[in-house]
Amino acid sequence: MTDQSSETFPFAAVIFDMDGVLVDTEFYYAQMLVDYAAEHGMPVPLEEIHGMVGASHQVFRASMRDWWRRVGVDLSEDEALARERAWEDKRSIDYAALMNPSVPETLDVLAARGVRLAVASSSQLKNIHEVLAACGILDRFEVVTSGEQFRESKPDPEIYLHTLEVLGLPASVCCCVEDSVPGITAGKRAGLTVIAKREERFGFSQAGADSIIDQIPDLLMVRGEGSRAPRVRG
Repeated sequence: MTDQSSETFPFAAVIFDMDGVLVDTEFYYAQMLVDYAAEHGMPVPLEEIHGMVGASHQVFRASMRDWWRRVGVDLSEDEALARERAWEDKRSIDYAALMNPSVPETLDVLAARGVRLAVASSSQLKNIHEVLAACGILDRFEVVTSGEQFRESKPDPEIYLHTLEVLGLPASVCCCVEDSVPGITAGKRAGLTVIAKREERFGFSQAGADSIIDQIPDLLMVRGEGSRAPRVRG
């Protein structure tokens, strides 16, 4: 990818969500949950599964326990999660194939402009490292933060506030890239400019974002008066 812009990127740092933003895993995971529920006779509506997009690890754990209870099996959250993980581990996921177009090239252009890069994902830290490493982009990020580090993850803003603290930057000079309602809400509550990667497969609204881009390379077209007014396709 060639950087055609001569203008300076208007933010000192970009904090990326991972699932659905860097890697198109949300739709894949949703289909896996459909299969998981069906295989175990769990009455889980598709709307409920789609409503979990962007949910925190804590919410996911509670949901797995609830699903088992619907079929008369009373498990702890740890036990329910272990069953789902064991089922999932039998299925190989090609994360590199799911990476969104031109992500590494976009990250390289941003870094060349002096923009600092971070990830703040609701996924478990082990999974974040696994996915980013499989995609060959783990070393692009100065800070990697997981929602499991906090009592509450997105839509709670703590994951973003912590990432900003580690970066040593105020929210006013940073932006985040999100796709889901919980992520967008967390970014706004943290005081960040929120850029949403367009997502229309799950039926939720991205209206809470400051702007919407179609693909990750569109970040390079972001412009701003000062640091808080990006102009992108939306």
